[in-house]
Amino acid sequence: MNPAFETVVRRHLTWLDAGEPLPTERPLKDLGLDSMRAVDLVFDLEDELGVVLPDEAMTANTFATAGSLWAAVTEASEPLSAGTVR
Repeated sequence: MNPAFETVVRRHLTWLDAGEPLPTERPLKDLGLDSMRAVDLVFDLEDELGVVLPDEAMTANTFATAGSLWAAVTEASEPLSAGTVR
């Protein structure tokens, strides 16, 4: 995870203390992420990291942990090879 991603995600986790590291495998819902915050998080990630998360990534599994969300952001930021459809 990079610092920009962590900064964006932290803003949406109401139950994560400022000095506490962002855990990669702890459920984000346990840290305060609900469905409304998840929608705002998507917009912020797309705006601030310059990625577009595909509709297929809008699943509970993607938003389960910071690690799974980072994997989706990383995949969305990879350039497509010629002829590849995402």
